Formats: sequence, structure tokens, C-alpha cells
Amino acid sequence: MGNHKRGSCCPPRVGDFQTPNQHILITEYKYQTPSLQPKTERMQRFKSLFPQKSRFSFHTLTRPFSAQPKYAEHDDDDPQQQISVEGRAKSRAAILNRPSSLNALTTSMVARLKRLYDSWEENSDIGFVLMKGSGRAFCSGTDVVRLYHSLNDGNAEEAEQFFKTLYSFVYLQGTYLKPHVAILDGITMGCGAGISLPGMFRVVTDKTFFSHPEAQIGFHPDAGASYFLSHLPGYLGEYLAFTGDKLNGVEMIACRLATHYSLNARLGWLEERLGKLMTDDPSVVEASLAQYGDIVYPDRSSVLHKIDTIDRCFCHDTVEEIVEALEKEAAESYDEWCLTTLRKIKEASPLSLKVILRSIREGRFETLDQCLVREYRISLRGTSERVSSDFFEGVRARMVDKDFAPKWDPPSLKEVSDDMVECYFSPFNEVESAELVLPTALREPYI
Repeated sequence: MGNHKRGSCCPPRVGDFQTPNQHILITEYKYQTPSLQPKTERMQRFKSLFPQKSRFSFHTLTRPFSAQPKYAEHDDDDPQQQISVEGRAKSRAAILNRPSSLNALTTSMVARLKRLYDSWEENSDIGFVLMKGSGRAFCSGTDVVRLYHSLNDGNAEEAEQFFKTLYSFVYLQGTYLKPHVAILDGITMGCGAGISLPGMFRVVTDKTFFSHPEAQIGFHPDAGASYFLSHLPGYLGEYLAFTGDKLNGVEMIACRLATHYSLNARLGWLEERLGKLMTDDPSVVEASLAQYGDIVYPDRSSVLHKIDTIDRCFCHDTVEEIVEALEKEAAESYDEWCLTTLRKIKEASPLSLKVILRSIREGRFETLDQCLVREYRISLRGTSERVSSDFFEGVRARMVDKDFAPKWDPPSLKEVSDDMVECYFSPFNEVESAELVLPTALREPYI
């Protein structure tokens, strides 16, 4: 395999975005925040998003690489069943195989992924690696219900081990030496994005939707989310993290969260083609993905067409100022979108909103490993009830009892003090957990 570095043959990764104060290049589309563009320019903004149309081959299929097989459901604790493996002579595929739970991740699943990826990277006979999910989801994120019950049973060590293993795997993805293809077909939520987006190639489909709904359960976007959300165009990352709003596959391409788009119906051809490759060359893998790609544009209802409004409202330094800007925008424009956005924000945990805003703002100026170390502190503090029990209350209200009436503590933004927020970010003391240690000396992050 050799030590492959990302060069001109590789597509841009989410880390190739620039900060909101700079020009952001999305394929051939330039966008600058927070300045406003004339209406005629805005109407043309998405016409140059994508490269020229790729060709498709509709030859008769033989046995595919693993063209959407019907996996048996395994929700027991056997990680070998929950993470299954398929292979060809020069590649391996890891399949998240817990479809009845939307492939939600547990400690044992992430630990098995890390062991597999470590061994595959060291195996010179393996040229590249693929990851996908079974059923209607790629990955719905952390199994927060299991985590909730485990913590309520007093097993804080399991939470610590889960986050440590998860974030270590995310860092492995962000520094992986071999080409990696993630097929994000279906639901991709929370840390499901974290285990896939740092990789080299991210394929989305017409079935894909991406979201970070953590604020609505009293948590925060983690597993590297403060890195890639902060590097989205303008202040779109803050909007997505505050509201939990969804992006579809087309919108993920436009934001460069994804590198390739393929219809779900064509995944069989794509996977068969990948299965026949005898290469470790990223440009060869990329060419095969492009062969089965589609040219797509965000439709008129896309939130990306609201980017000017998002920037005006979410560019502020505090959550209170963001809410005030949205209220002013709603009063002046009579835009239903503003009212819906306000409603979603007011349903979220006030403490989580303030923690999330600071986390994303810090992520703009940090590397992936620095973001993961900070997120590890936030996650352990958020699940320890040291400051608040909002995580437990959010999961209870939305996923356990399902009364959808969480009682947040504190209940309002004005009652969230700076000291409370600071507690989530401060280093651990000697009686708390140890800091997350990542192998940065051995594995330099690409992003």
C-alpha cells in the first residue's frame, strides 16, 4: 500500500472549507459571508456547483460486491454480527448490521470497527476500505437509549469507554492511510456522520438524510461534528446544530460534506465496480465512483437558498442575539421559515445551545484532534449530571417515555450562566477522568 498522502488526485475533504471571514469555494461556486449578493446573482448561485455529467454503464450485472443484501437483524451483544465484513482480493467492507436500531452504535461495535480498520491498514494486500449500513439507515448515531439506561444503573465507566473508543476511531478515520469509501445511503445522524465524513470519499444517494438533533435531547454534536459543522459555508453549521434540521444527499454535495452522488437504484452497479478494483490508488477509486455519479442541484425548497438569512441571524456572538435576530427577521419578512426555526430552537435545551455555539465557534480554529479532545470533555460532563441533567431529561422525554415535554434545567437562556458553560470546556481535574489522548505524534491529521 505505502504511505498514501492526499494529493491532487483526491477530492476535497470537509476540512477544505475556509472560515466565514474568507471566500469559500464549493466546486466552482464562490460564496462569501456575511455580505449579501444581488438577487440576480443569488438565483444563479447553485448552477455551477457540480462538474460535468458523468457517464453511466448499464451493462448486465453479475454477482455484485454486496449490492444491498438482506442482512439478518442482530441486536444482541455480538459485535461480529453487528459489524459484519465482506471482502474481495484487494478491498474490505465493514457493514453496520443492526438495522432494527437504525445501526445505532454501541461500545462493542465501535471497538470492533477500530480493530478491523487497524488491521486492514497494516495489511499490504488490502488496497482500500468501504463502509456502509444495512437496512434503511447508514447509522443513526449513538445508541443513546442504551447509554441512558446504563448511566441510570450507575455505570459511568461504560459511557467513558464508549466516547473514548468512538473518538479514537473518528481520529483514525481522519488519518487513515488508505482510500476509504463511505456509502451514506439512508439515515445519517449524530456520530454516524463522525465515523464517515472524515474519510476520503463520501457517497450519498436519494435516500440519504443528514442531521444533528443533539440539542433537542440535551446533548451536543460530537464525534468531530464541531470540526465539520464549523467549516460549512457561512453559519450553516450553527443553524443545523441549533435546529436539528436535515440535509438531503443533494444538499450534502452542495456543502461538500459528500464527494459523490448516486441514485440508490444504482448502488448495485457502483458496488460491483468497486469490488472488481485491484488498486490502492485513490484516483482509480475516485474514477470508479464518478462513473456512477449523477448531476444534481438543490431544489427551490432547499434551506441552502436561505443562506443569506442564516448568515444575518446566526453570525452573532450569543444565543440570545441569534434568537433576537430571528425574531426581527420574522417580524420584517413574515417568513414562515423564521418562525419554524425559532420554534425548534426554543424546544432545545438552553444550556446545550450555549455549549454548542461555543464548541462550533472554537472548532473553526482547531484541528480535528483538538476538536475531539474538547468534545470528549463536553460529553463526559454532559452525561455526569455535574452541571445539569438535561441529557437524561432529553432522552427520557423524546426517546424513552416519549411525552416530548422535557423539563430543562436551567429552563431558559437567561438562567444559563457563563460558569455553567465554562464547566463543560475546562480540563479535567485529578479526581475526574483522564483527558482523551490521541496518537497525534504518530498519525498527523489530514484535516
